[in-house]
Amino acid sequence: MAEDYYQILGVDKKASADEIKKAYRKLAVKWHPDKNPNNKIAEEKFKKISEAYAVLSDPQKRQQYDTFGSADQFRQQYSQEDIFRGFDLDEILRSFGFGGIRGGRTTFRTGRRGSGGFQQYDDPFADLFGSMGGAAGGRQYAQTPQKGQDAEYNLSISLEESVFGADKKISFQIENRVEDINVKIPPGISTGKKLRLPGKGLSGYNGGPNGDLYLNINVLPHPIFARDGNDLYVEKTIKFTQAALGTTIDVPTLDGSTKRLKISPGTQNNTKIRMKGFGVPGLKGAAKGDQYVKINVEVPNKLTDRQAKLIKQLAEEGI
Repeated sequence: MAEDYYQILGVDKKASADEIKKAYRKLAVKWHPDKNPNNKIAEEKFKKISEAYAVLSDPQKRQQYDTFGSADQFRQQYSQEDIFRGFDLDEILRSFGFGGIRGGRTTFRTGRRGSGGFQQYDDPFADLFGSMGGAAGGRQYAQTPQKGQDAEYNLSISLEESVFGADKKISFQIENRVEDINVKIPPGISTGKKLRLPGKGLSGYNGGPNGDLYLNINVLPHPIFARDGNDLYVEKTIKFTQAALGTTIDVPTLDGSTKRLKISPGTQNNTKIRMKGFGVPGLKGAAKGDQYVKINVEVPNKLTDRQAKLIKQLAEEGI
């Protein structure tokens, strides 16, 4: 279940700034590391409530968070540096009337999740805030260029776009900037695939390059066609007399054209007819798929007296 900053602090989404501050103060007193020495659970609780307060106490960050709806989605767009920028924990704790974090000031203003941009020396509280990107302001740090964190974006496309490819323009906010990017969708891509856009992720640190952006592809359902791998499926309904005697039907294809298909006499319900080469192009030289037509034989639920008589005659003939 996705984390929610409001739930972490135990407040309503319409809570005022003062209510959020009071909730954090209460939890900070409970989970403060000095009151819970060597307690890993308390440390995790304290980190979570501090992250939640860092976002919800800032009107701009709170507005952005409300747009994304969950902490997990928010973290995909904002690094820990963005979340804790300007968040001085010691100053906040002292304003609540109790001591700050031991070992000096702890201002969340450096580093990214998973980055090695800082080498920390003799910081007794490094283990607690290392995973949050925190740094003690009074310490010395060796700064090296680091690549920015990668970002992800969920991109929904139509079935036609997944089969034939497309050029799409997407617009999204990352860090403090709005990006407008033209994306080329390759023919044959499917749900679950990722497209990598180099250098379109989070900003690098100390002159390092930007991270990459990964587009998570989701193919939307189609009202007529279904896709299974590189094959397409469509259903057609025929009368039982057509199934018995044979007929021809017009079958749609994904490109908008229709193909005339011969139905053999005696075709059974749920028969699948293959249309070779009318499926999805294979990625990276893989073979193109086929289109399959599933035949549904319709049995009338009402008969006239004459129709019933004729069918009885057929039954007497063993049909």
